[in-house]
Amino acid sequence: MKNYSLNQISSIVNGNLIGDGEQIVHQIFFDSRMIINPINGIFFAFHHNQKDGHKYIQDAFDKGIRNFIVDNSFQEFNHANFIKVNDPLVALQQWAKFHREQYNFPVIGITGSNGKTIVKEWLNQLLWKKFHIVRSPKSYNSQFGAAISVLQIEQNNNLGIFEAGISQPNEMDNLQKIIQPTIGLLTNIGTAHLENFKSKDQLIQEKLKLFYGVDKLVYMIDDDKIHQSIIENNKLSDINKTTYGYSDLADVKILEVSGKQSNTEISILHNQEIFTYSIPFLDDASIKNSLICLATLIGLNVDYKLFKKEFSELLPIEMRLEIKEAINNSILINDTFNSDLNSLKIGLNVLNQQPKDKKSLVLTDILQSNLSDSELYQQTADLVNPYHFDEIVLIGEKISMFKNLFQSYVRSYNSTDEFLEQFKHQNVDNEAILLKGARPFKLEKISNELETRSNDSVLEINLQHLIENINVYRSILKPTTKLMCMVKANSYGTGSFEVANALQNNGVDFLGVAIADEGKELREAGITIPIVVMNPEQNSYSTVIDYQLEPEIYSLRVLKLFIQKLQEKQISTAYPIHLKMETGMNRLGFHEDDFDELIHILKNNSQVYIRSIFTHLATADMPEEKEYAKYQLNRFDNSYDVITKALNIHPIKHALNSPGIVAYGEHQYDMVRLGIGMYGYSEYTDFMTKYLKPVVRFKTVISQISTLHKGETVSYGRRFTAERETKIATLPVGYADGIRRSLGYGKGKVGIHGKLATITGTICMDMMMVDVTDINCKEGDEVTIFGDFPTLADVTAWLGTIPYEVLTSVSHRIKRVYYKE
Repeated sequence: MKNYSLNQISSIVNGNLIGDGEQIVHQIFFDSRMIINPINGIFFAFHHNQKDGHKYIQDAFDKGIRNFIVDNSFQEFNHANFIKVNDPLVALQQWAKFHREQYNFPVIGITGSNGKTIVKEWLNQLLWKKFHIVRSPKSYNSQFGAAISVLQIEQNNNLGIFEAGISQPNEMDNLQKIIQPTIGLLTNIGTAHLENFKSKDQLIQEKLKLFYGVDKLVYMIDDDKIHQSIIENNKLSDINKTTYGYSDLADVKILEVSGKQSNTEISILHNQEIFTYSIPFLDDASIKNSLICLATLIGLNVDYKLFKKEFSELLPIEMRLEIKEAINNSILINDTFNSDLNSLKIGLNVLNQQPKDKKSLVLTDILQSNLSDSELYQQTADLVNPYHFDEIVLIGEKISMFKNLFQSYVRSYNSTDEFLEQFKHQNVDNEAILLKGARPFKLEKISNELETRSNDSVLEINLQHLIENINVYRSILKPTTKLMCMVKANSYGTGSFEVANALQNNGVDFLGVAIADEGKELREAGITIPIVVMNPEQNSYSTVIDYQLEPEIYSLRVLKLFIQKLQEKQISTAYPIHLKMETGMNRLGFHEDDFDELIHILKNNSQVYIRSIFTHLATADMPEEKEYAKYQLNRFDNSYDVITKALNIHPIKHALNSPGIVAYGEHQYDMVRLGIGMYGYSEYTDFMTKYLKPVVRFKTVISQISTLHKGETVSYGRRFTAERETKIATLPVGYADGIRRSLGYGKGKVGIHGKLATITGTICMDMMMVDVTDINCKEGDEVTIFGDFPTLADVTAWLGTIPYEVLTSVSHRIKRVYYKE
């Protein structure tokens, strides 16, 4: 980004500068964990999701940041420069608006319910040779992300492509002022975020605000509601428009769309000329996205007929990177979908968050850049060198020529195959590895060598959605309320370390496990935040102490035994414990008649101190049992008061689990315990459907499709008989993988291409069969066991059970893959 002095920034944002105004800034930080190379950086102390960035100023300072934008309530400290403003986010937006106004070249602003990122990236693939493009990183399209994106504009850019995303009314005005598009693209308007608007009409009008002031507007004319909204809008009615669609009124009229093997051929009519092009995709969304790209070329006065080859070579866009288990206790971060400097920076930050002492990078030639090779790879090395790598592997003829720019130990190869010829599994050991490169280098070959398991059935865990769900719960908590996240039972079957690491990196206060060995594994994997063992067994006390875990203490017997173990180990400092009160669950916990002896022991013992006192609600998920929950909470209040007053202490007080946070927020006390809610499930369905996102997706593929004639049967026991000619798809998962046998016989369903296929016959140990007679599919196509459709809630209902059982039943032989968007 362009250099600014603190004097300039302070003037732009109307701030109060304290310190050296001549200091130069060309890096922005908003997360102290991401600070690696702090030179000429400035830290914005945002307030977001109950997190106050001002709490992390000391951490940012310790990492070398000397320039800060803070709100007026913050007190400065020595040897740092501060710009005080009313709201740091508004200040960032003001800076971005000013920066945008310094440049006069075409800027494309994209909005819509979906497809924004794909259209942006496809336009970049089509146009990078003709323009020096600046664009939003990944899916940066929010009030914050759009500002960060625009501040990337530099003097040599001559085309900007920026996304704008909204979820609330009155948000688009800010984005329009920041992006100031000259060409507007509307992908579509669906039902995403509609819950925050009175109607679809209100959502349409809000999104159209992005286009106020554009020279040209591109959209699909076939949606009558959108078309009417545009032509009836006083600020848009006279704007030059380029439309596409099947309508005779469309500027780009679709004549024919035909799928051929793995390609789609599209014929259009424009200016009395027929033009036919193909794309390497078959789905309807890709067809529409290609058409809006073609219409945009027209809007840019570019001869689209010269881009036939580029359309045929469009690459799929993956907006997320994968985190997988790798051989020899290692972690693999697979980000092999694109190669540019912005996505490299994001990948390096994710790698840096992995708690492995040893880190390695595999990096290929960076494609689609207008920079000279020397400038491009100098900037690449400048990004990479502040990180400490045990080894860097460079793949590609160009990047290999610049290997001396990289400061770590470097090996270089002209191709991926050349690297694999000398690759040895034993050289990989307990490390985190980032694969970062362009698709033509086929780094998936390296990924296949490094993965611990390779099969067609996968449990995908979307870590981005996990964190977004946590932030939903944080938004209904007081800023002072602490958060314990439960990662027991292998994080509900999703994988304990990877989830725990994401939680640790996002600032949760405690983790909760069921048994000491779960906590031990997390400590050995590098998790450092407090871990509470909710059900420590007597024989595990040594493990608890050796790995600095914090035990739940639920009885006098357990308390005495734990104190005895502390004495045996000669622990001289008071050890943290968590007291559980029995208030009506009648499972574990101290009863009122235990209190006298409990208080006596604690008063006369310095081996332990009470970190928290808590209870567990039996009916938090049952609105009809509200009175019982209140009975428990009143009983808990009394118990807490008796103990704390007698001991003159004020430990953390907590009672609420995931449903309790929703139903009994007035009793959030000092901390809450979040479990299944993190994964997008809530017994309070209105809350779930409005605010939470699915985190876990269990998917597989079609192994084989067979045709049954009327009267033929399927699977063991011949429990399904075809009543007509029937197509049966066999899937490579069964009850050994966690598919309950009772889902067979027509009870359960799976998702294929947006349709539900009924499970037929008896589910086998390693296979199951589904009826795909009315679904257009082929062998190798993807199948969703649960995820978006059908959902975890659907499967739970079919089984008549709870989501905990469904998740924890997924076998460990199913590979877990973790995504960050």
